[in-house]
This record gives sequence, C-alpha cells and structure tokens, in this order.
Amino acid sequence: MCVIDRGQVIKTSRLTLRMPMIDDAARISDLAGDFAIARMTTRMPWPYSRGDADGFVARCQSQDPKLHATFAIELENEGVVGVLGFFTPAIGHLEVGYWVGRPYWDRGVATEAAQAALAWAKTDWRKKLVVAGHFADNPASAQVLIKAGFLYTGVVEHKPSTARGEVVPTRMMVWLA
Repeated sequence: MCVIDRGQVIKTSRLTLRMPMIDDAARISDLAGDFAIARMTTRMPWPYSRGDADGFVARCQSQDPKLHATFAIELENEGVVGVLGFFTPAIGHLEVGYWVGRPYWDRGVATEAAQAALAWAKTDWRKKLVVAGHFADNPASAQVLIKAGFLYTGVVEHKPSTARGEVVPTRMMVWLA
C-alpha cells in the first residue's frame, strides 16, 4: 500500500487540494457555520464553532494516512472554500465526503474537487473502489457524484445527521477505478 505524504497537494486549473492547517480553522468555521452546509453532512455539528474547526484540523493532522486523507479545497483567488475527505469506516469500503461553502455553490467546485481527488486516489493511492452517499433530499450532491463517475448501488441506508439530530435516508453510490 502507498503511504501518503502529509504534504500531498492536488492541483487543478482552479483548485488546490491540500491538508487543512490551523490557519484554515477560522475560514472553515465561518463557512461550516451555515446550517445549509451542516445539515447535508453526517458528522458536522450545528452550530459549528471555531473550536469544532480547530478540533477538525487537529484530527486531520493526526489521521492514519493509510486509511484517511482529508483536503482543504482552495479556489484560486478565494482561499479555502470547502473540504473533501476519504475515510475508511470500521466496516465497509473507503468512502468520500465533501462540502463546499454556500457562496461557492453552482460553480463546479465540488465536481472538480471530487474528480481530481478520485484521480489521485486511483493513481497515487492505488484505490480501486470508493463509495459515497448523498442524503435523499440533496439532489445537488447526487449530480456532483454522478459527474465524478459514481453509479447508484440501489441501496438506501439510514445515516445519522448530527446537525439535524436525526437519521436521514442516504442513497449509496460506488466508483470503480
């Protein structure tokens, strides 16, 4: 298995994906403090505080690079606009999740980041299969995943949304290298 360099950087024409740093915490906190963001994730609390962002960045910096890889998404001339991460649950396959701040929606940022990260996972990390899910009430995320090459599995899981305080039907998808 490939060991990921903690300084791993992925570049596209508009984006830089890199490890979140403590200097990013204020920006992450500001963007993630929007309930519209937190409600579409499984693990993000709401309200989302600076302390939550500090803890998130610290966890990113100490994660096992064989199992997890988290990237701050930087948009050219804008700075950090979101986060994308790969994680391996205790049971199951490598999974990807992401969010982009509301001011950057409908600009192709999530799709571009997902496509670049999946290409990296295939070539540099040597992954052959990645799963993802989107809450059934989030059609925009469905479109991002479809454009990134994911296919529906036909499985609907009920995953918790920390921000909502409830479980939410989640349509599961798979990407094959």
